Amino acid sequence: MTSQHRRALLKAATAGALMAPFYGALGQVTAGARTLVIAYHTPLPGLDPTNSPQSANPTVQSIYKALYDPFIDQNPDLSFKPGILSKWTWELHKSRIALTLRKGALWHDGKPVTGDDLAWSLVRAADPSGGNPMQFAFGKMGHFQLRGDKLTIELKEFDPAMLKWLGFLTAYILPEHAFTAAGKDWDQQAIGSGPYRLDRFERNGFIRLKRFERYWGPRPAFDTVIYKFVPDPVARVAEIESGGADITLEVPYEEYDRLRKKPTLTGVATPVSDLGIIFLSNKGVMRDANVRRAAAHAIDKKRLVQKIMGGYGVPVDTLQAPQYTAYDPTIKVAHDPALARQLLAASGYSPENPARLVIQTTRGYKPKDFELISAVAGMWRKVGIEAEIEVYDIARHFELLLKGELAPAAFYNWGNAIGDPSTSTGASMMGPFAAWKSADVERRIGELLSEQDETRRIAGYKAADRYFAQQAYVIPLLQYVQPIVHKKTVKVTPFVAGGIVAQAVK
Repeated sequence: MTSQHRRALLKAATAGALMAPFYGALGQVTAGARTLVIAYHTPLPGLDPTNSPQSANPTVQSIYKALYDPFIDQNPDLSFKPGILSKWTWELHKSRIALTLRKGALWHDGKPVTGDDLAWSLVRAADPSGGNPMQFAFGKMGHFQLRGDKLTIELKEFDPAMLKWLGFLTAYILPEHAFTAAGKDWDQQAIGSGPYRLDRFERNGFIRLKRFERYWGPRPAFDTVIYKFVPDPVARVAEIESGGADITLEVPYEEYDRLRKKPTLTGVATPVSDLGIIFLSNKGVMRDANVRRAAAHAIDKKRLVQKIMGGYGVPVDTLQAPQYTAYDPTIKVAHDPALARQLLAASGYSPENPARLVIQTTRGYKPKDFELISAVAGMWRKVGIEAEIEVYDIARHFELLLKGELAPAAFYNWGNAIGDPSTSTGASMMGPFAAWKSADVERRIGELLSEQDETRRIAGYKAADRYFAQQAYVIPLLQYVQPIVHKKTVKVTPFVAGGIVAQAVK
């Protein structure tokens, strides 16, 4: 056993001792053969799934989907299926959309889900003063007309991805009557129309859900589901190995390989819709195109995947994953350290006189995130870029991003669960989530936001991706493979969108 492994085990044992009273009480309340415990890698910011920047984190959507119905749901392969909407279509030359509400759905308090709830939820999502980070999409909705179960919405402006936004971030139906009555107490009184109802929520601790027996859809297998929030990957390993959890995810890959060989455990590792990307801001040395391009050419992505990720990952040079509709495999950014040194020399930099910058990253949020950026910093150092690594948590990333205060380089996993380039390229490079801001980017993306010809739209995004790669406005590294470890007594269905969908566990 290495000293590093011994330290990790000691750390896990200490964490377990400190949390034993908390989780012990949790277990006493919920013990039972039909309870599913998931050691999750990130906490919920709150139970409002719509109007918080942190609620747009792709990794928490699977928890929200247990409590709330999305307007449009998804299958494991990213394809769409009915959610609270039984039908959704374009009308009148794509100047409006028509949404049909599912019949027979109930809120957790027993009241029926109505068309008024649907309209209220969409109006709230579109409110520019409401704080919804996806307001730029929902805000394009104009006049609403409700007739029975059908809601017709005229668009203020055409958005080719409008129907897809209804199956993406912040796109959940909420009960107007309950939300208004709860006010600031929503986190303790939240109700939805999903397969599970809220039993208890402890911020930064856990959320406990109970099966909603009157749910309109398939009956979930478990009476109780507990998501324990365990940001430390060492502690997540301890949870699954000790039997404190039935499922965990995003563990270090070497631990995934070890754990799934144990007699009581197994695992699945699936490419997901998350890309590991170094987002650049037009600050400091990153204003210099030579420095940006050198930073991109200095990185050996294949080596990162093999040596750091243990082979669990797919190197990418574009903002599209292979499963996305605008993926173009011909877009390449070569690993070329000699070219990187040449570019830096043209701007007066060298290993002896390096270009200096700060790069931010999470640590343990995704497998090997800190290790990846440490390796990148080492590759940069060899060509003449000195990067100071600053570690932050995911909430801090969103806070700085939306304030425009990210460092010149920041590592983050960008999710695109709908597979559309308006999300992977459009939303990441233009709007509230964009780190790099310049007129040429806005021009190239802006002209695609109203393109009705789908062939031209996809071709336009491919061209934009190629241009951004040439300019090194952003540095995609890899497509993630998500490791899930679970007891052999449960059957887990992996979703390309990532996360653990409790109602799909058998």
